Amino acid sequence: MKPIKEVAQSYMALAEAERLIGEGLFAQAAESCLKAMECSASIPSEEAFDHAGFDAFCQARLSDALRKVGKFHESLAAADKALHYFNRRGELNREDGKLWIAAVLSRAATLQETGAEEDGVKGLIMAREMIEERKGELPGREEMLLEIDERLAGRSSAVRHSKKRGYRAWWEFWS
Repeated sequence: MKPIKEVAQSYMALAEAERLIGEGLFAQAAESCLKAMECSASIPSEEAFDHAGFDAFCQARLSDALRKVGKFHESLAAADKALHYFNRRGELNREDGKLWIAAVLSRAATLQETGAEEDGVKGLIMAREMIEERKGELPGREEMLLEIDERLAGRSSAVRHSKKRGYRAWWEFWS
């Protein structure tokens, strides 16, 4: 029998983190992400629960929350953990594509904040491409694009909005 209580608690904690991020309460959101992962860790591994995927969702949100409270090294570690999953299994136009984009953006912004400017710019360009390629709704799309443009302003002459004819982004081959 599936441990319904633990699954429900895990998803409720992640939903709470989403709500707190939306309200700008980033420290509390980070705590809620950690609680969600703690709850999901109590679900036995033999149960039909995607532990790796759920942890990636939590790590993506945790990275965003930590970045916004200035904990850049912890944010980078969380983004890397999320991207370990998403870069192998993510599909841009599925529901989890939103979190994949959030993890890429969070990692790129964190890299900039920690002095890895060139890698940060590359990540921001990738995040913009992913946002532009995503079909369907994406909550916060305009805010993400605005943050990307503000971070890229005056940073790189290689920043381009147009794509070459026949261009396909690398993640399209996985989606």
